[in-house]
Amino acid sequence: MHSDTLLFDLADHVAVITLNRPAVRNAMNRELSGALMDALQRVGADADIRVAVITGAGRTFSAGADLKERAQSGGRAADASASSIVETSRTGGFSTLTIQKPLLAAVDGYCLAAGFELALLCDMRICTPEARFGLPEITRGFFPGGGGPQRLMRAIPQAMAMEMILTGDAIDAATALRVGLVSRVVPADELLPTARDIAQRIASHAPLAVRAAKEVARSALDETLEQALRFGSTLRWIIGQTEDAREGPRAFAERRPPRYQGR
Repeated sequence: MHSDTLLFDLADHVAVITLNRPAVRNAMNRELSGALMDALQRVGADADIRVAVITGAGRTFSAGADLKERAQSGGRAADASASSIVETSRTGGFSTLTIQKPLLAAVDGYCLAAGFELALLCDMRICTPEARFGLPEITRGFFPGGGGPQRLMRAIPQAMAMEMILTGDAIDAATALRVGLVSRVVPADELLPTARDIAQRIASHAPLAVRAAKEVARSALDETLEQALRFGSTLRWIIGQTEDAREGPRAFAERRPPRYQGR
């Protein structure tokens, strides 16, 4: 799906996805949401893409869903049928997607509601001092439906998460760093270069090992320590049989950069 509401750039195995409705703070209407789903599916399917960075145009990430469009439609069309409750395919929205490759959110300005839920989908987040994070849906008569409460409770201390969910109040960049929501706060002119640098470093590693490490780390959130360790040992043995696992030590012994092929 081609759309001017979203920009997609691919270079050196790193995809940069830019939400591109700056005049309305990158509010997510149907067109942008559809383009975003297509972009995320491309990230998952394209073997040349190893890491993706998601950011926003116009000194803002996303202020959330387009409430004017929502008001005109009388609510979310996706909620109109019982099948939407159990939908896990493309029509279920990005919150139900499973992306095996690393995702990084580069956040400037507002990161609210659906925009915040998109950032929470990512494996890591960096931001500028001007970033603001929040789930204000409760102040509009409903609550976040794109995984925000569920992921936020897993991302930061529960007391802070519940305060954000139930009050709708946003937190600033300093607070986000303090509670571990973001890993770095950088000046605005360094945001995308820093995100690209982190993504490029990840993309330089063996792709299958990176994906397996992400799966092990993510699954550990829902497993006992013993289960997580056993699963990790299994995947580590599998990755150890790959060509890249042999290439890494060989390149070290030969004092040259490794040439990983994802095999």
